[in-house]
Amino acid sequence: MRCLRFLRRGLLSMLPTTNKRAAGPDDDDARATDPKRPKVAAQNGSTNGVVVPEIDEDLHSRQLAVYGRETMRRLFASHVLVSGLNGLGAEIAKNLALAGVKSVTLHDVKNVEMWDLSANFFLSENDIGKNRAAACVSKLQELNNAVIISALTEELTTDHLSKFQAVVFTDIGLDKAYEFDDCCHNHCPPISFIKAEVCGLFGTVFCDFGPEFTVLDVDGEDPHTGIIASISNDNPAMVSCVDDERLEFQDGDFVVFSEVHGMSELNDGKPRKVKEPKILRFKSLRDAMRDPGDFLLSDFSKFERSPVLHLAFQALDKFKKEYGRNPAPGCEQDAQSFLKCAADINEDLTDHKLDTIDEKLFRHFASGSQAVLNPMAAMFGGIVGQEVVKACSGKFHPLYQKKLEEANTFVVGSGALGCEFLKNLALMGVSCSPKGKLTITDDDVIEKSNLSRQFLFRDWNIGQAKSTVAAAAASAINPNLCIDALQNRACPDTENVFHDTFWEGLDVVVNALDNVNARMYMDMRCLYFQKALLESGTLGAKCNTQMVIPHLTENYGASRDPPEKQAPIFEDYFSNRVKQLTFTFPEDAATSTGAPFWSAPKRFPRPLQFSVADPSHIHFIVSASILRAESFGIAIPDWAKNTSRLADAVSEVAVPQFEPKKGVSIVTDEKATSLSSASVDDASVIDDLLAKLEECAKRLPPGFQMKPIQFEKDDDTNFHMDLISGFANMRARNYSIPEVDKLKAKFIAGRIIPAIATSTAMATGLVCLELYKVIAGEHPIEDYRNTFANLALPLFSMAEPVPPKVIKHQDMSWTVWDRWSIKGNLTVAELLQWFSDKGLTAYSISCGTSLLYNNMFARHKERLNKKVVDVAREVAKVHVPEYRKHLDLVAACEDDDGNDIDIPLVSVYFR
Repeated sequence: MRCLRFLRRGLLSMLPTTNKRAAGPDDDDARATDPKRPKVAAQNGSTNGVVVPEIDEDLHSRQLAVYGRETMRRLFASHVLVSGLNGLGAEIAKNLALAGVKSVTLHDVKNVEMWDLSANFFLSENDIGKNRAAACVSKLQELNNAVIISALTEELTTDHLSKFQAVVFTDIGLDKAYEFDDCCHNHCPPISFIKAEVCGLFGTVFCDFGPEFTVLDVDGEDPHTGIIASISNDNPAMVSCVDDERLEFQDGDFVVFSEVHGMSELNDGKPRKVKEPKILRFKSLRDAMRDPGDFLLSDFSKFERSPVLHLAFQALDKFKKEYGRNPAPGCEQDAQSFLKCAADINEDLTDHKLDTIDEKLFRHFASGSQAVLNPMAAMFGGIVGQEVVKACSGKFHPLYQKKLEEANTFVVGSGALGCEFLKNLALMGVSCSPKGKLTITDDDVIEKSNLSRQFLFRDWNIGQAKSTVAAAAASAINPNLCIDALQNRACPDTENVFHDTFWEGLDVVVNALDNVNARMYMDMRCLYFQKALLESGTLGAKCNTQMVIPHLTENYGASRDPPEKQAPIFEDYFSNRVKQLTFTFPEDAATSTGAPFWSAPKRFPRPLQFSVADPSHIHFIVSASILRAESFGIAIPDWAKNTSRLADAVSEVAVPQFEPKKGVSIVTDEKATSLSSASVDDASVIDDLLAKLEECAKRLPPGFQMKPIQFEKDDDTNFHMDLISGFANMRARNYSIPEVDKLKAKFIAGRIIPAIATSTAMATGLVCLELYKVIAGEHPIEDYRNTFANLALPLFSMAEPVPPKVIKHQDMSWTVWDRWSIKGNLTVAELLQWFSDKGLTAYSISCGTSLLYNNMFARHKERLNKKVVDVAREVAKVHVPEYRKHLDLVAACEDDDGNDIDIPLVSVYFR
């Protein structure tokens, strides 16, 4: 049920997942700008004489974090044709509109039929009988008013193609495709040609970006950096970096030097082959069909499937040419005719002839060939959308119904992933029966930056609750959707909302979250209630999916990602503290071993001299003063935001001359802590702080209360990012570090996760294909797939989920999915005996963060004859809600030999 494999400069194939292995696509070669095509971006915002609008950084901040300004400018100048507005065409057009290309022309000569509504989310029953392209224009335009959306409803000719940088076909026969690709391939400059098709659980993508195509950035990753400690005068020179830094360079890598003292000739800024452009030579469609070349695999368990599917798509084209339609589902006559088409084509092959034709696979292919399943369309729409971006920008290296209706589904999060999931689920018919229900929850509201990826939202929705707006939009796609929108964060504080009864009634949980802590909590709840969890995430052009299936797979928390890098805190003084530091440790200072104190990675700082003539200084004072005033409830005069007026006021402030103090102790070990629990009395520290606060309070007016400011990175009028970027750049000047603009500071301080619509669409499509298996039930672990994909390369890697770790003790075994239940209102002694009967000695029992019993404490023996629930309530002060009929305990146990045994969670049902 997943994407299988691309040809090395061409085809992508897919296979079904109803058998033991699912597969996925890959294309090893890049897609970027043609070297002969005029450059489409300039620093002044023009493109070869065509004015490109300025980038709206609030709207496109997440895309900018992935692509950068130059790539975005190229996108903004690109004209794209999408021909064939079936479900796949709609997904591609949606992704391109969100990406922000100059224009999208929709082409189709077919009219809307009822079956189109199952995959094209732009259409409704009112559109039946209308031209498919024309019916989609207004809805697509709502996604991005900056993109010109138009419809072309006449028969397409080669004359139409010359004004486009890229053309995409989703509903075209091979003969016409040959004609159009020949035209695009031979055009000067070449036009990027993409042919894509989804047939049931199968799909194909072909890309031809011309005889010579230049990839400006192969993978989109930031170059690795390192701090140099020294460079020898040897030949070849030895470059040494600081001892405690792990470098990501490898033999053969090329580097660029900067800020090197003593060898200034290295600071010439010449790119020493960090990322060189790459020239690709694409085959035409005719050549690729005759000689497809190497198929790139994503699932090595289906190594032989790619040439089989290559033949199947050719057979489908031959069948449609002879009969004027797709094979009918379940029709034996059509299946036989389809097999004959395949056999005739195979017989004429020479180099790539198949020894045998898999009749079962070909029958599956024929039976579902007319269907455009939404998850498949979403996944392929993400892949093809990214290929168009590559073609236009040079960025990255190119490439069971009743059960569904009655499913009780919980979607957590209504952002970029959540919007795509709701659209997919509505089109799939999930929770669309009175017996089914879809619950969506998100405590966030819509912001401007959401509009470039979260396609269910419009600019008039800014400030409204995400879940409510998304639910209404999903209901418009499928009026039968039974959806309940909540504005609660799923966390321990809302377990009265998402209570035991709620969880026990669920069939599946779909995560659409953007942080690890929330994912860990949902993973814990799904483990507890033994519910399937479908997990996914994106980072720029990368995406991953993980299937968490009760008793079959490991849980999400079984493997942890490395901790996030912390955003740096900058000092609040840029002169006095630096002067004190350089006074205590002069530039020629040495350590106790005689080594220079100021050696890499430490830099000797320079104090800043404040100047009203420096705009950066004044802007920093403006933002700091305004936020300080807001915190203290001080009225802000209008003139305060006028930099010239403020400069006049600041110039009149008398700043005392700073004199460094002798004998000041400065901690130089960055790993050292300022307080030691062994040497500091916490109570005395707290008392001292309270005394200082009380003295401050005496000088404040009656009723004074400070106003904490909640950091908001996406509001350019609140001065938050102005202050942070000012802090960063003043500190950078202290240490002669390159300064950053406000957008870069926003990426770092706001921890903005790079995000684009294409990888989001692909991730959700992959997850929803797995959802079919979850809802159907009784699938073995071999049927499920976890996926990692990088649309920049592109890379697609699929693997069977890892089973949970099995723990054995005597004749028992269990996994993380198991929970031991005990009926009855037991005493602590009776609970200990229950463990003893299993050959276990429980030496410690806790409930939440409270310890109920530990055999090391003599006074705990008094609790042995008390009921466990009474000990929890009265001694440990554990709150047991009225709706809760049991108490969850964690017991530390050992066997008869004194070995610790990890046992499952224990639930004592006392009611």
